[in-house]
Amino acid sequence: MARQRARPGDHPAFLSYGFRPFFLLGALWGGLAVLAWVPMLSGAIGTRSLFSPVDWHAHELLFGYVPAIVTGFLLTAIPNWTGRLPVQGLPLAGLALLWLAGRFAIWFSADIGWLAAMFVDCAFLLALAIAAGREIVAGKNWRNLKVLAPVTVLLAANVLFHAEAHLDGVTDVSRRLGLAATILLIMIIGGRIIPSFTRNWLVRENPGRLPVPFNRFDMAAIVASAAALGLWVLLPERPETGILLAAAGLLNLARLSRWAGHRTLRDPLLLVLHVAYLFVPAGLIVSGLAALSPATLPPVAGIHVFGVGAIGAMTLAVMARATLGHTGRELRAGPATTLVFCAIVAAAPLRFAAALMPGEVWLLHASATLWIAAFIGFTVCYAGPLTQPRAAPRQPGRVPA
Repeated sequence: MARQRARPGDHPAFLSYGFRPFFLLGALWGGLAVLAWVPMLSGAIGTRSLFSPVDWHAHELLFGYVPAIVTGFLLTAIPNWTGRLPVQGLPLAGLALLWLAGRFAIWFSADIGWLAAMFVDCAFLLALAIAAGREIVAGKNWRNLKVLAPVTVLLAANVLFHAEAHLDGVTDVSRRLGLAATILLIMIIGGRIIPSFTRNWLVRENPGRLPVPFNRFDMAAIVASAAALGLWVLLPERPETGILLAAAGLLNLARLSRWAGHRTLRDPLLLVLHVAYLFVPAGLIVSGLAALSPATLPPVAGIHVFGVGAIGAMTLAVMARATLGHTGRELRAGPATTLVFCAIVAAAPLRFAAALMPGEVWLLHASATLWIAAFIGFTVCYAGPLTQPRAAPRQPGRVPA
């Protein structure tokens, strides 16, 4: 099947690899969705959506933004895993249009009905699972089939989200399920790329201690985290849930410490991956403490450590690195990219503080402003590389974004 596809250079650059349309569209939507949500929350603007403003916000980040970035990553990584040519051209354009159709279906769900909106919206994740699974199976790359598990759970969570919103008027279990699936995906993929990229850079730039290779400890941390997150989805305020979440957080903190992140301070493009992963154990520990004492620490605090910190920072870090690498640019964060990273990392503690002090609305607005700046900033910086042909070999003196 790979031989029947054209080489990436035979298609318009924008449709030559999955990361190009989905990173650009996803990042733009990540910024615009929050830009629209802030006035939506205050009632300044409305939509034709059946979802409440809070549910719309949660849905469009968990089941709109996240699937776009996951798609861009998977459709670019799978050819490296399988040796097959990438999904490209019209099939790739069709996937992008299906994703866009989901955004319109959610916005106009009051006009088309909740069931039609659910089918249109969920069709994208189903198509992604089929496309990714087909490529992995065709390439006989069996060990990477495990990445389809979180994608499948994300699809199930999206279906449940629509059902909960229609039947109960609010979403609860589906929100945590979608968040748990995304965090597990970060644990699996982050645990592969962060120590690998760190090792390569340290061998070349800073000889000394290297990251510990993936071993049984990493697997134990992932399994323990999956169990804790599963219990959190179903029983978020039980003491045993809090204990398991906190334990999983400590395991992930130990896992991160094995990757020698403190030795990457001179490379913001690499350092931000370690900082972003730090929000995974932080989210687990905060959620665990919230489960043990919800009256003291609101559960929404842990949700936003996961959402703004782990998901926001990790996806921006991966998008920047993948875009630079796959478009022939130097793997170095320039001033603009560094500011994008600083903005998203600063947005996380502000959103955590806003959850602790809901009366201090300026904290929410400050966090939202930094989030919007990070995602719109990424879009502006990387629109050129994502839409233009692969760059010629870098000339001396050329500075990356």
